[in-house]
Amino acid sequence: MASIAVCPGSFDPITNGHLDIITRGAKVFDQVYVVLLNNSSKNPLFSVEERIELIKMVTKSLPNVNVDSFQGLLVDYAEAVRANAIIRGLRAVSDFEYEMQITSMNRVLNEDIETFFIMTNNQYSFLSSSIVKEVAKYGGNISELVPPEVERALNGKYVKKA
Repeated sequence: MASIAVCPGSFDPITNGHLDIITRGAKVFDQVYVVLLNNSSKNPLFSVEERIELIKMVTKSLPNVNVDSFQGLLVDYAEAVRANAIIRGLRAVSDFEYEMQITSMNRVLNEDIETFFIMTNNQYSFLSSSIVKEVAKYGGNISELVPPEVERALNGKYVKKA
């Protein structure tokens, strides 16, 4: 039986920290679905379509990674693609409490889907999409924080708004 994992997030935009988790997950699982969950409580900079395209661009070298979007419960998506695992990245201890709550609820909804936490590489432990957007908005250097395709897309968004 193939091991299939889902790596969810809003990815607005995808950062090198996200890419680190996805790449490492792709080494462990036969298939990884990077699924953009459309979070109605967030006001994204990039549209769902733009985020999907950016994720596809930066994961094109990973043949066992698929990119998709979904609205609804993550476990429903995982069941639909026959995933037996969810990959979640942890940056710091502060992430753990929130992730534990989500994992516990997912376990109530479907006890057959395991959650695997991957600690981010230390160089990305401070990194979030929000921080990247803030730095980009004010013209700061984000070249070490995001892939080049994402840097260009961010610069394009903020040049248009300036």
